[in-house]
Amino acid sequence: MLNVYLVGSSLLPPPRSLYLLDLPGYGYARAGKAQRAGFRRLVHGVLRRPGVAGVVWLLDIRHDPSPEDRAMQDTLAAAGVPVLAALTKGDKLPKGQRARRLAALREALALDVDQVIVTSARSGDGIADLRDAVGALGGGTLKEERGANRA
Repeated sequence: MLNVYLVGSSLLPPPRSLYLLDLPGYGYARAGKAQRAGFRRLVHGVLRRPGVAGVVWLLDIRHDPSPEDRAMQDTLAAAGVPVLAALTKGDKLPKGQRARRLAALREALALDVDQVIVTSARSGDGIADLRDAVGALGGGTLKEERGANRA
């Protein structure tokens, strides 16, 4: 399944629109070979579409990359689109351990410093940075909507 969200047009300068495409549970879905192959075709098709500005790849900071994460990494690299890794659940680790996990994941996934943001939905850490980075991928700056506290 692919969920598509149109980000409010008030968040970007005209005439741009920003769509967020969510691939829920790609690493957790129990699926057979045929279903996984279909999912890969869907992802490849989306990444080849004109106008794809980049990918925000959500990864749990507490875990090493899974085989599915490695497969997604290969897919993203082959597509040649900009990738921003949002390391989620940063609040679940003490500061020192968070820094070590960030460094380990950057190295394991061969990501540059500007490609990784540690976030926490619970504490709000990194959310403003994530919003700015997504806005930059979209060719503008995302404005914060009144009452909105999520990227």
